Amino acid sequence: MSDKPTIKVTLVRSPAGTRESHRATVRGLGLRKIRQSRVLEDTPAVRGMINKVSYLVRVG
Repeated sequence: MSDKPTIKVTLVRSPAGTRESHRATVRGLGLRKIRQSRVLEDTPAVRGMINKVSYLVRVG
């Protein structure tokens, strides 16, 4: 694994019934199923995506 800072993102709510752009953002984060987690590089772009769908994901 690289020495760059990472952030763990977990999908905690279903994106069904949300805006199409929010569903696309969740998919862009690599999340498909509830309780699925991904460890992503901590970049401003990823932070912006997380902020956009903060009501669907948990960071930690």
